[in-house]
Amino acid sequence: MVPPESPAATVTTEESPAAHDEDGPRLRLDGVGKQYGDVWGVRDVSLELGTGVLGLLGPNGAGKSTLMRVITTYLEPTEGTLTFDGTDVVASPNAVRERIGYLPQDFGIYPDLTAAEFLSYLAAIRGLDRAHASERIDDLLELTNLQDARDRRLDGFSGGMRQRVGIAQALLTDPDLLVVDEPTVGLDPAERVRFRNVLSSLGEDRIVILSTHIVSDVEATASGVAILADGRLRSHTTPERLLEDVANRVWEVVVPRDDLQSLKAEYHISTTTRRSDGIHARIVATDPPEGAVSVTPTLEEAYLDLLGEANASESGGAP
Repeated sequence: MVPPESPAATVTTEESPAAHDEDGPRLRLDGVGKQYGDVWGVRDVSLELGTGVLGLLGPNGAGKSTLMRVITTYLEPTEGTLTFDGTDVVASPNAVRERIGYLPQDFGIYPDLTAAEFLSYLAAIRGLDRAHASERIDDLLELTNLQDARDRRLDGFSGGMRQRVGIAQALLTDPDLLVVDEPTVGLDPAERVRFRNVLSSLGEDRIVILSTHIVSDVEATASGVAILADGRLRSHTTPERLLEDVANRVWEVVVPRDDLQSLKAEYHISTTTRRSDGIHARIVATDPPEGAVSVTPTLEEAYLDLLGEANASESGGAP
């Protein structure tokens, strides 16, 4: 959470992610903040988005869920403005709600209903006529690979299948803005890959905001990246630019197991792998240890490096 007196953070925006379709939907946030009592959940967030997938990254408690609830009109911001295709989201929330689909982190179901019954029920609540809803549900069950399970009760669904039902309900009104909050937590690797593929295809003609702390999900799907830390936007750029910022500063070194702790004390280690010849450690550093070999950075290493710089800036120390 952001204390009120926190200084404004420097935001990396040297190369803003391109909007794939200039005629498509546009979402703009200007200085958006949400305060809870004396504490700010998010503050001074400014973004402009077009069609494509935006990966919203940040550690737990960074303010991602608060920002998502503001964008989807569940919360009203304390400060700043949001516009969706020129419409003020705060002043006219009903005008934009039907164009927004939302899959929250904690997605509830009615376990006694089948997938088709559940989606039909939600379609009725959202005002879809029966004929259109039936056709739409058929299309969404096929999109989410649930057509063979349409008549199964939801209490028999796996976690991944429930998440796919969640994305189907978020798409019932064919929204121009789709917001999904931590959608792959707890999914097995195969389910995660399937979910990523669905999100990638959906970003071709709408705005998709994928809020997560799992960097590999962003790496696989996103055309743009926004990074939150302590409730503030630290960077809004492309994955390619984020990787460029850490190029030539990622190394791999092999050390005996007994030397690992001393290496951790001196360097920022992103990953370690145990091998027969010792511990293979990947580190982010300007001056690497002796024997280190330069390696191609991952998006996770670029992300962790940026967070480290942000934390150092907040504490007044050097990165």
